Amino acid sequence: MTQIHDLPAHRLAAMVRSRELSPPEITEHYLHRIERYEPHYGAYITVASEMALEQARYAEKRQMGDTPDTLPPLLGVPLPVKDLDPVAGVRFTQGSAVHRDTVAPADSDLVARLRAAGTVMVGKTNTPEFGSSCYTENDVAPPARNPWNTDLSPGGSSGGAAAAVAAGLAPAAQGSDGGGSIRIPASACGLFGLKPTRGRISGAPFKPDLLGLSTAGPLTRGVRDAALLLDAMAFSRPGDLYPAPPADGPFTDHVDRDPGRLRIGAYSSTGSSGIPVHPEVLAAHGEAVRLLEDLGHDVEEVSEPGDAHFGGAFADDFQVVWAAMASASPVPPEREGELGPLNRWLRERARSTPVPVYIAACARLQRGVRSLAAATAPYDAVLTPTLALPPVPLGHFSADGPEEEFGRMTAFTPFTSVYNVSGQPSVSVPLHRTADGLPIGSMLTGRMGGEGVLLALSAQLERARPWAHRVPPGWNG
Repeated sequence: MTQIHDLPAHRLAAMVRSRELSPPEITEHYLHRIERYEPHYGAYITVASEMALEQARYAEKRQMGDTPDTLPPLLGVPLPVKDLDPVAGVRFTQGSAVHRDTVAPADSDLVARLRAAGTVMVGKTNTPEFGSSCYTENDVAPPARNPWNTDLSPGGSSGGAAAAVAAGLAPAAQGSDGGGSIRIPASACGLFGLKPTRGRISGAPFKPDLLGLSTAGPLTRGVRDAALLLDAMAFSRPGDLYPAPPADGPFTDHVDRDPGRLRIGAYSSTGSSGIPVHPEVLAAHGEAVRLLEDLGHDVEEVSEPGDAHFGGAFADDFQVVWAAMASASPVPPEREGELGPLNRWLRERARSTPVPVYIAACARLQRGVRSLAAATAPYDAVLTPTLALPPVPLGHFSADGPEEEFGRMTAFTPFTSVYNVSGQPSVSVPLHRTADGLPIGSMLTGRMGGEGVLLALSAQLERARPWAHRVPPGWNG
């Protein structure tokens, strides 16, 4: 028997519009599941039951009083917000003990957009402190766990969001991605994760990101839900440094379009960094190449961009910039000691980095981006693995000191961050499973402004290799 949590977000929205389901019915179903199963998964830092029910009741009034064509597109659909975005009146920890008791005074503009789209905010999902790591363990909540095997990590930093969707504790979720933080947990949890083009979703008014590395985006089970969420989330504000190219109509329109015959570059090497790629990841990459060729696309091997375009110095320069981003989170000086070891190390490194060194790192990264953009211009998309490894155990990244921890994170995620630097749209597609049944994602990256092509291609892959029926053990209790 199909249950509410078996339905994708777009189907829930349609059933609200047709009055087959009421927003309170949907919300109560998800809140019951969260109450029952959340202790197993650590997906949420805060559950906002009263707020969610109040929003659901208001949505029901609109459902019954408005005509269907005037209802917002996601009316009554539960959607949690990653605890790096403020929601007015809700605890806003940012995964840090420093902010354990902070309550947000106002919404971010993105949250306001999601409210206007009709979503019901059921809670704040788990994230590492300030989103600084690729796994989701912090000092304010239990660790987020992978629903496919709760001894494993769901990745990060949107690990709580991914765990919530994969465990059926939300139909979809908002995440954010500054170095892979949507695509990493999408791969580990068997979801579709989309990092939009730089500037597609404004960080206004609270998020300074002078290099434009980070953006919000959706984590969903299917491609259509991601397109629907992206339509709701995309906006710009005066003063944004990086306006995205105009979208070619609604993103949902692209899901039903034939992508045509595409030219796709592919690589699975990590170049001179020498980071090993797991054999099952390489096998999954080979399968993805063959599937794309079977669908009629032209797939060509291309060079790994770290060597070809960044002179092999990409990892060092990115680490300089990542430390600077970590230092941007405001912390009272007297409370610095309450930060976790990784963020203390990153902030200390940022303070000890001379401004000319930071500027030089930024300049080298920009030169690399220009070279990368020119070299990949002939391709409609670029295919790589999302991660170098299948899902790893909880505690995998714990090490003798934060420098070694950062090294382990780099070894796990050598493919994702280059496209944060370039600003290109990028998705993780859940095409594969290990011999033990664990998810492995394939990453597709498009041209600037090319979300439509990625959505059309991903939808074609989803039709060829349907993955929505693949659910973790215990999905229905």
